[in-house]
Amino acid sequence: MSELLSTAEYKAIAAGLTLPTQAFINGEFVDAIDGATMPSINPATGEVLAYIAACNTADVDLAVANAKAVFERGDWSQLHPSERKTAIAKLASLIEQHALELAVMETLEAGKPIHECVKTDLPETVHCIQWHAEATDKLYDQLSPSGNGAIGMIVREPLGVVACVLPWNFPLMMVAWKLAPALAAGNSVIVKPAESTSMTTLRIAELAIEAGIPAGVFSVLPGFGPDVGEPLGMHEDVQVVSFTGSTATGRRFLEYSARSNLKRIILECGGKSPSVVLCDAENLDSVAENIVAAALWNMGQNCTANSRIIIHKDLKVQLTEKILQQMQDWKTGDPLNPDHMLGAIINRAQYDKIMAYIELGKQQGATLLIGGESITIGDGLFIAPTLFDNVTPDMIIAVEEIFGPVFSILEAESDEHALMMANDNCYGLHASLYTANLKKAHQYARKLQAGTVSVNCYSEGDISTPFGGFKLSGFGGRDNSLQAHDQYTQVKTIWLDVE
Repeated sequence: MSELLSTAEYKAIAAGLTLPTQAFINGEFVDAIDGATMPSINPATGEVLAYIAACNTADVDLAVANAKAVFERGDWSQLHPSERKTAIAKLASLIEQHALELAVMETLEAGKPIHECVKTDLPETVHCIQWHAEATDKLYDQLSPSGNGAIGMIVREPLGVVACVLPWNFPLMMVAWKLAPALAAGNSVIVKPAESTSMTTLRIAELAIEAGIPAGVFSVLPGFGPDVGEPLGMHEDVQVVSFTGSTATGRRFLEYSARSNLKRIILECGGKSPSVVLCDAENLDSVAENIVAAALWNMGQNCTANSRIIIHKDLKVQLTEKILQQMQDWKTGDPLNPDHMLGAIINRAQYDKIMAYIELGKQQGATLLIGGESITIGDGLFIAPTLFDNVTPDMIIAVEEIFGPVFSILEAESDEHALMMANDNCYGLHASLYTANLKKAHQYARKLQAGTVSVNCYSEGDISTPFGGFKLSGFGGRDNSLQAHDQYTQVKTIWLDVE
């Protein structure tokens, strides 16, 4: 799996794929009840790959009813944790066996470079599910210090029906982040994939049945937000919604909770993450390499994309030159070509949004150093990696999340000024800090207002570290780590009088 193939070999695999197109409810593929469909479009070619079932409220009601029934029967929720572990681990193994198929499918539908899907997304998806599977029978409950006359047991129980609403930028990884801990706790899970990227999630649901996860425990409802996401958010029998996506949509899920059964809402929303380069940063070649990767990974369609590069004035000229040199290695083109680090923008609306931000940057006086234009490759949606200089904190491109291969350099007069600019934003998902001073590394990492701070590198941590945001970037819980299990359980106290 880890060895890359040729473009011709990937295209041959793509030509032989059987694409899943139906919803997955109660252990089988089914059409939407009203027969509606929506196109899945390859953003690199403009080709319609398939027409996918477009579910609505009736499909939501059916899936929730099945999920609730299987939960109450205990087919999964009351299964011994070691048995749940075995099934989830088998699912991870099956995904690994089908990794090449899933990687190509994701590249076709999302426009992601095959290099990234093969080398990052699939291995991390498998590892995430394996990791949470292993945790399933290793999480202990507690006893309170209640003395000899009573026993106070503090136990965690599954919540019931969990809805997971996914983004389009990392379809496989995001379903793993949410599905694995929710299943490990014994919940029934309904996933609404993004309308642009449904197929890999549907394929994983099929593999879950093969792994021994009972029918009805894991369902997938493709469709549009108002037709599937809102009904899930409003449903009285859904106990949790875990959402990754825009802050505006996250706010709506909080409203749905308030208007329905006060279901738990877990949000991982937008970001405008900074790279903060202090005056004493060393090894600027490595700093530049990390900055470019942080800004351009997945075409910048990443919540933690470091799109604000805040550089101390003494290092700005030298580091800017090295950043431009690093950008030469990021080739844009056919996502099935493993030499290409950048693929296509997910859809026309996002493409137009990114191009509009580039025009705003020019209009507001930023200096365009490189990129700034579309790349014509057939009917594909490609944008050249774009870097602006002389950006000020009040410019729109320095304030709003662009979600594309566009980043900006801001000059700091001092280290303290760099910290102030980094925190002067409504988001707080991620930050990178570069310094050779250990004391500054600790002090500034503490002061940066972000859920994850990576020092002298770009990293989101790993499966063992909680991931989520401050301010408008997050609310209600964390993905990854053992903390991810907590958000899919409820705590109960059982008090036994033994006198």
